[in-house]
Amino acid sequence: MDTLHLWNGPATAEAAKQWTDHHLAASREKIATLLALDSPHTVSNTLTLFDQAQWHLRMAGSQTGVMFMVHPASEVRDAVQDLSQAVSAEGVALSLNQEVYKALASIDATSEDAATQYYLERTLLGYRLSGVDRDEPTRNKVRALAERMTELSMTFARTVQDDVRQIPVDNPNDLLGLPADYLTRHGVTQTPEGTLTAENPITLTTDPPEMSPIMSYAISPALRRRMYLAYNDRGYPANKQVLLDLLSLRQEMASLLGFRSWADLATVDQMMGSAANMRTFLNKVEEAARETAHHEYTELESFVRSHDPQALPLTLSDARFWEEQFRRARYDFDSQSVRPYFPYTPVEAGILATAGKLFHVRFVPAPNAPTWDPAVKAFDIYEDTTSEPSTNCHPEQSEGPASAPAHALGNPQPSINPDTPTPYSLLPTPSSVGRIYLDMHPREGKSKWFSECSLVGGVLGSQIPEASLVCNFPQPTATDPGLMQFSDVVTYFHEFGHLMHEVLGGRQRWSGQSGIATEGDFVEVPSQMLEEFFEDPELLRTFAKHYETGEPIPYETVARMTRASAHGRALSTLTQVMYATYSMETHDRAAAELDLDTLLREGYDRFSLYEFVDGNRMYAAFTHLVGYTSNYYTYLYDKVMALEFFEEFKKTTLSEPGIPFDTTTAMRYRRQVLEPGGSKPARQLVEDFLGREVSMTALQTWIQKGTT
Repeated sequence: MDTLHLWNGPATAEAAKQWTDHHLAASREKIATLLALDSPHTVSNTLTLFDQAQWHLRMAGSQTGVMFMVHPASEVRDAVQDLSQAVSAEGVALSLNQEVYKALASIDATSEDAATQYYLERTLLGYRLSGVDRDEPTRNKVRALAERMTELSMTFARTVQDDVRQIPVDNPNDLLGLPADYLTRHGVTQTPEGTLTAENPITLTTDPPEMSPIMSYAISPALRRRMYLAYNDRGYPANKQVLLDLLSLRQEMASLLGFRSWADLATVDQMMGSAANMRTFLNKVEEAARETAHHEYTELESFVRSHDPQALPLTLSDARFWEEQFRRARYDFDSQSVRPYFPYTPVEAGILATAGKLFHVRFVPAPNAPTWDPAVKAFDIYEDTTSEPSTNCHPEQSEGPASAPAHALGNPQPSINPDTPTPYSLLPTPSSVGRIYLDMHPREGKSKWFSECSLVGGVLGSQIPEASLVCNFPQPTATDPGLMQFSDVVTYFHEFGHLMHEVLGGRQRWSGQSGIATEGDFVEVPSQMLEEFFEDPELLRTFAKHYETGEPIPYETVARMTRASAHGRALSTLTQVMYATYSMETHDRAAAELDLDTLLREGYDRFSLYEFVDGNRMYAAFTHLVGYTSNYYTYLYDKVMALEFFEEFKKTTLSEPGIPFDTTTAMRYRRQVLEPGGSKPARQLVEDFLGREVSMTALQTWIQKGTT
């Protein structure tokens, strides 16, 4: 058995169970050894065993969770869905084990380093928030609630994952406005008169590569509306009751643990601190965006009135199309015009090269690495010591959708094996940093979201980290270059920011601090920060080259694209405030009084200037309600920090072609923000890099850029 990789073996339910059972048994063995000690508990004889037990438990939870999202065999997906629940139950049992808690609490760590003291402090806090200090009936109730919550969460996610809606197109002319390669892919040709014909019936799906171009380019408002409703209807009606049941259980759990609401429980150990603080923050963001959003919408509405007054009032299903038309007219920018510069394969290579230059690492293809599907690519990562600039910044040690509190849900976060050697040669040189897997295109049974997933957590001197991207970008073929929209490329940068955080932060002494192990409301900072590099023309021109001519994307095209994409930021920010408010309110109100549809309509009416589309039931497919629970505010909260971080890069000057800043800043960012993983409080990471606390200034400037 390859004990590091669940997928590297027979694609059967039994093999998945054997692999998972191995790690659960190893975790139990470490805990049994810990409890059998007859000497005083210390960091070396107790915390070490606990961390190793957690590593095995997180391995089991991480990989069953990822295989549930990506494994091509339905038998395995079914099996790991059940196994994930078993792992969660094991995690809940450990979080309620009073003897383990007492052993950890008895450790004197005053002579240990700051990271170890912080790890022990956070571990004990997690235990207390789990209810470990409650009486036995209460702990039993917590266990039962957590197990049922995990079951409902998995059911919700699986329903969305499997619910790919189909939209038949009876009239090919409904596809007018779509890019030529999109039409070709669907067997549609254009006549000399400009009409569209098709020999075979046309059926679209709600998969992102099919849905997104319809919403941006299809001239037919009826087709846009059908696609919009089909996409937002995924998971309905089944998930409506699943979600209501889940919200009710979360409220019961919060009350049982002494909290007013789940939103208070989910934020108490985060940077935000409380639901009240969350509400205050969201009000500040709304205030920062409201005036500019009205200005943007007034401009857009006036444009539509002059071109097609019958299209008013603008609905949510029209928003992306008319924003596209406005940008073409106002900024002379047609987003289709840049798609030929973004064929998938060069974009992938360009992002790897960009990350390599930024963080001084090399990505080397690993064709012999085991993968779960032939389409998945693996890369080993090595330090690029030849190009690292001299810097006074050094790591203190030698080397994502965040979820509901792991202490309450029993959902283990990924980590790695500190006491077992790797079963294959993954460490050919001392400079090896980790391994990544890119699973980037849609297929049947695969999650339709865009995610970064930890697979094997790292431990300093023992195990390098492994992580994956699970995305749904266009699939290139021998006849189709897989042209991407520029928003797809931004998403790629975003997810790769998570991946670099996972890998570069994955070399801690304690597995529980390796990788993306910060507070949950800091996890989007590195990803959103990396997005900002997309707009630099020098960087883009290193890989954005026309798939037919090889011509780099022109400077003026990038300038127009940047100006055009800035318009609508305030409207988009208000939409994010709406999502965050909906997530908060569903977890901060009495579940018995919730009307999901009414609350959704109220949110859109308050925050969106577009007209609501009746039949929109996006909550049934809003998987962040399962993962981030009440804490969707994280995206906005972290945007504030990410923009402040990026300002540090803008202070420096060009160091080499394709890198629009002094790479010393990048290495300082790597050392002070990414490499510490979860070994420091997130606020300390912020202050280490900025030298101060954050403000709203950069966010306000970013929002207002679209009107300047």
